[in-house]
Amino acid sequence: MIKPSAIALIALLILFRVNAQTPRQIAVTTDHLELLLTVNEKGKLYQSYLGEKLRQGDEAVVPAGRHEAYIPSGTNNLFEPAIGVTHADGNPSLELLFKEVKTEHADGNEHSTTITLKDPKYPFEVLLHIAAYNKEDIFKSWTEIRHQEKTALTLSNFASAMLHFDAPRYWLTNFHGDWAEEMKMKDNELTSGIKILDTKLGTRADMYQAPFFFVSLGKPSAENEGELIAGTLAWTGNFRFAFEVDEQNSLRVIAGINNFASQYKLPPGQTFTTPAFIFTWSNTGRGTASRNFHRWGSKYGVLNGDTPRMVLLNNWEATYFDFNESKLTSLFEEGHKLGADLFLLDDGWFANKFPRNNDEAGLGDWEENKAKLPHGIGYLVKEAAARKIKFGIWVEPEMVNPKSELYEKHPDWVLKLPNRDEDYYRNQLVLDLINPKVQDFVFGVLDKMLTANPDIAYIKWDCNRMITNGWSPYLKDNQSGLYIEYTKSLYEVLKRLRAKYPALPIMLCSGGGGRVDYGALPYFTEFWPSDDTDGFERVFIQWGYSYFFPSFTIASHVTTWGKQSLKFRTDVAMMGRLGYDINLDRFTPEEWAFSQQAVADYKRLYPVIAHGSQYRLISPYDENRAVLMYIDETKNKAVLFSYNLHTRFGESFTAVRLEGLDAGKRYRIREINLPGGKSSWAGHDGVYSGDYLMKVGLQVSPREALSSYVLELTAE
Repeated sequence: MIKPSAIALIALLILFRVNAQTPRQIAVTTDHLELLLTVNEKGKLYQSYLGEKLRQGDEAVVPAGRHEAYIPSGTNNLFEPAIGVTHADGNPSLELLFKEVKTEHADGNEHSTTITLKDPKYPFEVLLHIAAYNKEDIFKSWTEIRHQEKTALTLSNFASAMLHFDAPRYWLTNFHGDWAEEMKMKDNELTSGIKILDTKLGTRADMYQAPFFFVSLGKPSAENEGELIAGTLAWTGNFRFAFEVDEQNSLRVIAGINNFASQYKLPPGQTFTTPAFIFTWSNTGRGTASRNFHRWGSKYGVLNGDTPRMVLLNNWEATYFDFNESKLTSLFEEGHKLGADLFLLDDGWFANKFPRNNDEAGLGDWEENKAKLPHGIGYLVKEAAARKIKFGIWVEPEMVNPKSELYEKHPDWVLKLPNRDEDYYRNQLVLDLINPKVQDFVFGVLDKMLTANPDIAYIKWDCNRMITNGWSPYLKDNQSGLYIEYTKSLYEVLKRLRAKYPALPIMLCSGGGGRVDYGALPYFTEFWPSDDTDGFERVFIQWGYSYFFPSFTIASHVTTWGKQSLKFRTDVAMMGRLGYDINLDRFTPEEWAFSQQAVADYKRLYPVIAHGSQYRLISPYDENRAVLMYIDETKNKAVLFSYNLHTRFGESFTAVRLEGLDAGKRYRIREINLPGGKSSWAGHDGVYSGDYLMKVGLQVSPREALSSYVLELTAE
């Protein structure tokens, strides 16, 4: 028996098919936002509106507009297309007309609209998917491309989304950098022509350009003002964002996999699915867009977002490659004394014929080094447990050193061009993950270790080089698919791993922040944003990442990098997922007492820092200081972080107005993270109304360069 809801859905589909010649509107909405599409009398699909949710009935008077929603190449398009194809008969054109639409509800919060477009002359279809998340005000757009031609055709463009805007002026904010200087934020005006943000690195794809952006409409946006969209691509490989301003000053934004060296042969009957472009719109500045991403990421974007993250101690800066069982067990004791939940054994624990004593050898030979660890990993796991701390371990399973037993046995397992010399970066090569045997090997590295040692509580998955001289014998005559197939193969391995180990915490690392995206994070619990742990630099690095990721995903460690005080470095690390990578045996009694209290306070305040609403109050890009705060959902508890980055002679800082508080509540403020237990904050403890704090504000900035305050606010 067909349910009434199913009858209504069938009727809706029939209505859209029968009346394709009549203008129809398709509204995709969240609690506060709306994307409106229109099918015109010829069957073309247009974007009519994107912005604040319209009142019911107002959609009917919105004009169809002049921007086709997903523009193909080869016919009458004069600018950058969303999709390009060469048919099996050699015809390089495509026309897409509306066929049908349907909407599915995953739960009370998420629903997905699928619009099918079809070429009237060829058996070729594109399914435009748009998922909407009501409470988070987030859209997620992706496409499925399929055909039934006689033989394979070639895709030359395959965007996940195309968006259109009409404003007097446009500003692009992008994030870029290199190793140890990730996520530099830059604003530039978009003018006539095209601006491309992309990467061609394959693995470690975010090394130079990060896959995030803002586009501000009309005027540059700020934290609390301006109209903008914020977007990112959920893809752990080559991405491409194109921003084109045409002769009528309209802007089209195209997001998807980079088509560089990636013309894709699609056989009949198969489907090419693009990664999701995730975006939001705001007319109240970047802070609103950021908090939308935080809410969405915590629930949908990151694995087990509601599970508390562990404070960890890493041995890397304490030992580098030089350690033994005795040294490690002493670190277990120090980690427990600190209050850490987990000890992480980093690089250097493996390989025997070519021992991993530096970065020149051993990658690929994932057995314990007998000289360093004669009793094996299992012994370390038990010794850690005996000292009441969990044990985690570092791996880099996609890579291999030529100086390894793996390479000796399987030189055909690496990506390398025939008739060319091998190209090394960090003395290593990339394994050919497209080969199913290599996928089995990479999965087996983790599975074998975890099967033998089921109490391993954490994995750090690293990836220290990009793809160069890429060629896979497994692809034969389809080498242009290499970058895409590698990323898809990586996902297959991660799916297998998560099917067997669904709850295991794993850090996403790539020589620092070379791999940070919502394509990988559904398989990982956090990421390593940068190898640069200098407290001053990390303020900027973490500031950039915080626009798109909740704080508990941003691993931040206290180390010896930088010339700041231990307090300053600790305060910075507490803004993310707190960890330590430092020689604890060199701590003074005062430093021990301070750090133990900081760890205890972090754990106590974790719900606020990890899941509270974040407000950036003073940007380090605007002043020689940075101030931000987190506040919980009840508005009863908040934590404020304030940093003096570099005070110039005669410079003074104004009072800072807080945000997000309840104007009717009164808040007691006290300083925490106090070396020696003595307050240095000029304001000292006090009680203030939320109204006062948001309208008048407080002097919360230290006067001394490279100093910091952490203030805890509690509603009375």
